[in-house]
Amino acid sequence: MLTLKTINENPEEVVKRLEKKHFDGKELINRILEIDKLRKQTQTALDNNLSEQNGLSKQIGQLMKEGHKLEADAAKARVSEIKEGSKLLEDTLRQAEKDLQDILVLIPNLPSDEVPEGKMPEDNVIEKTGGTIPELDNNALPHWELAKKYDLIDFELGVKITGAGFPVYKGKGARLQRALINFFLDSAREAGYTEVQPPYVVNAASGYGTGQLPDKEGQMYHADADDLYLIPTAEVPVTNMFRDVILDEKDLPIKNTAYSACFRREAGSYGKDVRGLNRLHQFDKVEIVRIDKPEHSYESLKEMVAYVQTLVDRLELPWRILRLCGGDMSFTSALTFDFEVYSAAQKRWLEVSSVSNFESYQANRLKCRYKNADKKTQLVHTLNGSALALPRIVAALLENNQCEDGIRIPKVLIPYTGFEIIN
Repeated sequence: MLTLKTINENPEEVVKRLEKKHFDGKELINRILEIDKLRKQTQTALDNNLSEQNGLSKQIGQLMKEGHKLEADAAKARVSEIKEGSKLLEDTLRQAEKDLQDILVLIPNLPSDEVPEGKMPEDNVIEKTGGTIPELDNNALPHWELAKKYDLIDFELGVKITGAGFPVYKGKGARLQRALINFFLDSAREAGYTEVQPPYVVNAASGYGTGQLPDKEGQMYHADADDLYLIPTAEVPVTNMFRDVILDEKDLPIKNTAYSACFRREAGSYGKDVRGLNRLHQFDKVEIVRIDKPEHSYESLKEMVAYVQTLVDRLELPWRILRLCGGDMSFTSALTFDFEVYSAAQKRWLEVSSVSNFESYQANRLKCRYKNADKKTQLVHTLNGSALALPRIVAALLENNQCEDGIRIPKVLIPYTGFEIIN
């Protein structure tokens, strides 16, 4: 969440920058300023009470020694009066702090100056493209038909076992999944990321720390009896490894990677764009997460984008990178680049990765800080990216590589699959 310092220093600028995300924050920002003013006044009154109380307590002892009982009793009465007043002030302070937190979590992160204006996905800026779009014949099949033809993925069986959006991968389809996961993890490790294996469920504090709660509570699966949430991405547990942690500057940047299954309710999704693997409730993904110093985080973002580009290049997929406009960004992001690959049979671009810098927004919720060379403590910057999400990668691989003999496997994956073709 935004820091009170950021809001207090230039509230008009905060409101203006939020407008780029098409978020009207004027009323909430003004309310925060009012509550924060009350909080500061209350804290000052409490401090004054405590100072007076301490002074009177010292006087009472001296007065009793000197035999001034009446004066000592008057001082005691005043101390009792101060204590009663302080209880009311403490209640006011607690309520003000709660009210501040309740409002602060409703305000999205400020977009970077590099974020383009715009409201819809069509307003995103194409930064870069690569690869060659294959020319398929008129008999080319979409991936859901290819999956059925070669017995790779059973969508109907997934509906029987669980429900729509929970496919069953079979035979070479399952081996292709495992091959991609291992390829992505090995690539991340070679790029300097430390592999971790996180839990697939998190508590509410973790969801709050990375900004899924309360913003996306309706999109998360919740285990009511235990008050735990199934993770929508490994970003949540991996970033929360550093919740309430003070790091040393020499340890930064921290680079972690993790594979996990991901669970998203995807409420309200329907239509042709959700067929097959295009939109699932459970899917596999490898995530990369960085914790960095503020002055280096945008260099880290460039490095992460360049790294994800190597993955789609090595998979021989046509790709493009989009700089997201203000209206298409996530609640928590300051700057996001999306990767899309081209699905030749569907004749459309499919998002396979988002790489984002959250600046100090998540770190403020997480209370993740570091000590710089001057031993001063300040908030870190957090970043993450999909490297990569599997479903739409698989969809594009199946569709783009179909040929008369079957489906060709990209060279980089053959050591992982153990086969060169699906037939």
